[in-house]
Amino acid sequence: MDENTQPVEDQVAGTPETAAPQSADQGRAPRGRGRDDRRADRRPRKEARVKPEFDQRILDIRRVTRVAAGGRRFSFSVALVVGNKKGMAGVATGKAGDTALAIEKAYKAAKKKAVAFNLTKSMSIPHEVDAKFKSARVEIMPAKGRGIVSGSAARDVIELAGIRDVNSKLRAPTKNKLNIARATIKALSTLRKAK
Repeated sequence: MDENTQPVEDQVAGTPETAAPQSADQGRAPRGRGRDDRRADRRPRKEARVKPEFDQRILDIRRVTRVAAGGRRFSFSVALVVGNKKGMAGVATGKAGDTALAIEKAYKAAKKKAVAFNLTKSMSIPHEVDAKFKSARVEIMPAKGRGIVSGSAARDVIELAGIRDVNSKLRAPTKNKLNIARATIKALSTLRKAK
């Protein structure tokens, strides 16, 4: 064996000074961006959701049936209240084959029918009002410092309209929420301007 030649084992391993330390990351692609970054690029950027002007509250969802020649046809009827919490509220119904579409229809109709009420600077009512819609009768009175003392659909209408410090009384033999909500809207729309 020649002096200048080293055994094969030594040539492969190299001397301790020249051999580079083997790491777990060696052999992989350089770490620039993680897997999450690549996914984020592929996804279309969503625009920030704009808060709608009107808040909504569902009063009632019913499944209604009509009988056709081929059998029964089912659809959904939704009663809905909308309000901007700045003195405006509206009530409407929507009917469609599925609930999401019925809610959308009711929302659009309620926005169209929304009524602005004459409120005081403190967002209360200036005087006592009452109204009757079909068999639903509602009385609404100002109650300073009491908050909203109300129940059923009348409370939903009052809250969504942004009215504060009122007391309402349902003097009705009915529990129909749609009629109670309509009676409440009717009563509030008779409010005169505060002096």
